Amino acid sequence: MTLRNDYVGGVTWGYPGIRGTWATPDAERSMELMQTTTGANWTAIAFCALQAHPQATDIVYKEHPTVTDEEVRWAIGKAQSLGLKVCLKPIVNCADGTWRAHINFFDKDVPCEPKWSDWFRSYTAFILHYARMAEETGCQMFCVGCELVQTDRRAEEWRTLIAEVRKVYSGIITYNCDKYQEDNVTWWDAVDVISSSGYYPAEDWENQLGRISEAVQAAGKPFFFMEAGCPSRSGSAAIPNDWSLPGEPSEEEQAKFYRAMLESCSRREWVRGFMLWDWPAALYPLETAAGNDDYCMYGKVSAPLIKSFYLAHTGV
Repeated sequence: MTLRNDYVGGVTWGYPGIRGTWATPDAERSMELMQTTTGANWTAIAFCALQAHPQATDIVYKEHPTVTDEEVRWAIGKAQSLGLKVCLKPIVNCADGTWRAHINFFDKDVPCEPKWSDWFRSYTAFILHYARMAEETGCQMFCVGCELVQTDRRAEEWRTLIAEVRKVYSGIITYNCDKYQEDNVTWWDAVDVISSSGYYPAEDWENQLGRISEAVQAAGKPFFFMEAGCPSRSGSAAIPNDWSLPGEPSEEEQAKFYRAMLESCSRREWVRGFMLWDWPAALYPLETAAGNDDYCMYGKVSAPLIKSFYLAHTGV
């Protein structure tokens, strides 16, 4: 299976994956509403493990707050029962709040200092655990990493990791690079599909797609946006990756972003879809949607725009 003839009309579900919030009636209703509201044919099941800080080398994923294996299996099964194709997306975050893009070490291993070799050893164990689960549960895609910008230069370690994943997982493998990084990753040949985070200013989509197209053409791989979205908050269409930007709730601001993104991307056949960001396991009440200023599009004017676009491109 590849994405060359398959359009990803997807939504990311469940992030950040706090233990006890999945496999509940609220979570079940949330996923059902995600599918009916957006017309999705794919979902990325996304959840976090933690390392203490950007220079920590121990990734903790078998204890609180990360969802249990049973919860992950439940989410995959629920999505499949709705007819959704699944990308399993384990993510590492820093417990001290530092963004994962800043996880970084000396380029050369130095005694008595934290090392890339130690971090990749722990990260590989984390990723292989869920790659096996993705294989056992029949997930169509597996994402080996998300927005780990400072790690992107470690091509040898990423190639080794992906080779290990292929020993236990037979589906599509992708890596979700961060915005503006599509042409910086040198090891796209190791994955099956290129994916990135599409948090580009509403007015800049044409320029960015032109740049990305060169990287995609050079790699000769299918491409889609593993993340893309915008808070429903005034000013966010210009800085959609800033989830803390001050502003008033604005459904129209979110819709402005989606109109610009979908219009620009619809003219590029090489853009094979999106896993829109995002849809929580516990939804806010529908009657409060107008006052919600987060990324979720439930009950907002963006929802019918997305559903119409997805149905036209997926034929669901």
